[in-house]
Amino acid sequence: MTVSELTASAQDYLKMIWSSTEWAEAPITVGAMAERMAVKPSTVSDGIRRLAKQGLVTHAPYGSIELTPAGRAHAVEMVRRHRLLETFLVQILGYGWDEVHDEAEILEHAVSDTMIQRIDEKLGHPTRDPHGDPIPSGNGVPHPPQGDPLTSVEPERTVTITRISDADPDMLRYFTQLGLGPDTRLQVLAHRPYADVTTIRVGDRDVDLGPSAAEAIWVVAN
Repeated sequence: MTVSELTASAQDYLKMIWSSTEWAEAPITVGAMAERMAVKPSTVSDGIRRLAKQGLVTHAPYGSIELTPAGRAHAVEMVRRHRLLETFLVQILGYGWDEVHDEAEILEHAVSDTMIQRIDEKLGHPTRDPHGDPIPSGNGVPHPPQGDPLTSVEPERTVTITRISDADPDMLRYFTQLGLGPDTRLQVLAHRPYADVTTIRVGDRDVDLGPSAAEAIWVVAN
């Protein structure tokens, strides 16, 4: 079975299961998937049972969901489709980085393997998408993500943004206003946990970030 032979919902489930552990260690559960997809847990449970019958996931009752080797291969292919499409929409069609996630969610179910290959060639085989997430290789090998959460960086350190979560388009627009994006250099000035504020310096400006904004940014040390 190829990934194109799966239903759109099965493709979404596999991609979500894989993506949930890319930047975090905790495996995903039915409850967490239901919350992210805004559906009932019973709906997700039914979908997971179907994937288990196809040999794509394993799931212990009330436990975490794990991908089988076949499920992981399909999931990585869907992640590759999604991130290449996001990159194509930004670089070739002029979309903003805050506009592409939902568009790619639709297109990734319709494109052929040939089109994805052509897009990859057209873009010069990019290794990351507009948000800094690594794009898996054409042979199905995912590139490990690099960086640490901004919230874990000690004050007075100078770092470079490597990735920003694309979960919230409004937040991406806010980061654009602040001049924050992949490859932006900044200095961490202070973490103030009781005020839930992280203060950074970008160029000659000091910026206070709330917890959701700070947690969306991943950085590497310079």
